[in-house]
Amino acid sequence: MYTRKPIYLALLLLVLSACGSKQSSTTDTAAAATKPDSASSAKTVLFFGDSLTAGYGLDDQSQAFPAVVQNKIDSAKLPYHVVNAGVSGETSAGGRGRINWILKQKVDVFVLELGANDGLRGIPVSETTANLQAIIDAVKAKYPQAKLVMLGMQVPPNMGNVYAYSFKAIFPELASKNKMTLMPFLLKDVAGNPKLNQKDGIHPTAEGAKIVGDNVWKALHGELPGKN
Repeated sequence: MYTRKPIYLALLLLVLSACGSKQSSTTDTAAAATKPDSASSAKTVLFFGDSLTAGYGLDDQSQAFPAVVQNKIDSAKLPYHVVNAGVSGETSAGGRGRINWILKQKVDVFVLELGANDGLRGIPVSETTANLQAIIDAVKAKYPQAKLVMLGMQVPPNMGNVYAYSFKAIFPELASKNKMTLMPFLLKDVAGNPKLNQKDGIHPTAEGAKIVGDNVWKALHGELPGKN
C-alpha cells in the first residue's frame, strides 16, 4: 500500500511525531488509561501505542479504535476489558521506557502499535527492532500466558527504498519470532481516504476509526477465547 500513497504516509509520520507536542501531559493520559476496573472480573486487553491508539483529534477517547474493539467485545458478550494506553508522539524508545510501569496492571492480551515515529526520524531499523523486542520481552516475562498481537506500520519510499522495505519487515519478523498475531498495516482501508480522515489528512475521523477498529477486531478476536 505504501507504494501507492507515499505522500500520504510521509505526512502521516510527520503528524504522528508532531502530536507529542500537542498533548499537554502524556503521563496523565497513560495514567488515566491504565486505571484498573476493580468492579469487574473481566480480563484485560491492553493497547500500547501512539496517537493512532490514543485517538488524537477525536472528540472523545471512546471514539478511538480500541473503544470500537471494546464495543465488539461487548456485543460478543466476551469477558474482556479494553485499556487504551496510547500516548501521542510515542516512539519505540519511549514505549520501552514506560512499559514496566504500564505492566503494573495485569495484562491478558497485549496489542503493540509503535514504530511510526521511529520511521519519521530515520532511526535505524535495528534500534526500533531492539526496542520493540524489549517491550515484548517485558510483557512475556511479567505475563508469560498473555496473548500478543502486533499492529504494523509502513514508511514511504522517499525514506529510501532499502529503509522502507526494512522498516516494513520489522513487524512480520517480530510477530513470527514471538508467535504474535499480526495485522500488517493498521490503517488498511482508511489511509489516503479524505472522507475517513480528519482535516490534517492523517488521523482517522470517528468513522475512519470505526473501520480501523473493525479490522483490528478481525485480527484480534481469535485471541479472545470464550466466556468465563
